Amino acid sequence: MDKDRMENLKAFERILGYVFNDRSLLDTALIHRSFINENQNEAREDNERMEFLGDAVLELCVSDLLMKRYRDYDEGQLSRMRASIVNELSLARLAARFQVGDYLLLGKGEESSGGRMKTSILSNTFEAVVAAVYLDCGFDAASSFLSMVFLPLVETSEDDPAFRDYKTSLQGLCQNRFKVTPRYDLMNEYGPDHDKLFQVKVSVSDVLSAWGIGKNKKEAEQQAARKALEALEEVPLEEP
Repeated sequence: MDKDRMENLKAFERILGYVFNDRSLLDTALIHRSFINENQNEAREDNERMEFLGDAVLELCVSDLLMKRYRDYDEGQLSRMRASIVNELSLARLAARFQVGDYLLLGKGEESSGGRMKTSILSNTFEAVVAAVYLDCGFDAASSFLSMVFLPLVETSEDDPAFRDYKTSLQGLCQNRFKVTPRYDLMNEYGPDHDKLFQVKVSVSDVLSAWGIGKNKKEAEQQAARKALEALEEVPLEEP
């Protein structure tokens, strides 16, 4: 590892708030496969295996945090809250907060196509960094670190509309008021494979329909459900 790379890793540690015992783990976590493909003479590994491990570590640590904080929540409530916190978009936002893109090694082709700003690359790299922390210090220390990182998201997940489960709310409302279940249909897909947008339509029998757009089907469905809920506020309750 050259001197410049070492200094960059130290700078990233200061932003992350964690100093590695084995800095090579962090180095690997910040190497995209496109860099290795264009520099096959270097005896280094890309971060894809770390992404795999980091995904599991994140799910376990956040599950543990939620279990301890919300002791009266059932499995469904905990699962929905975890899904609202640990997803591609929120991980990419965390990666941006820690300036992960600035320290990522990319191939020239990926660099020129805006790879440092891509949601998928940022979220995957954040998972790899999580794995590096876990491998460096073990589960307990990694869990403490992740609790500090994710606690603000956990604290806002109940009140911030960005984290609400609109689909569940809509289903409950529709079953109570109209005795029907909302129907979701994928209507369109836009954009290249690496940056697609999905358009979904939700129908509530013959009462109303609404449209939502998102970076994946689940996000689009949530946005459609949110708009349907807003529209239903204008639909008067039937007289008994």
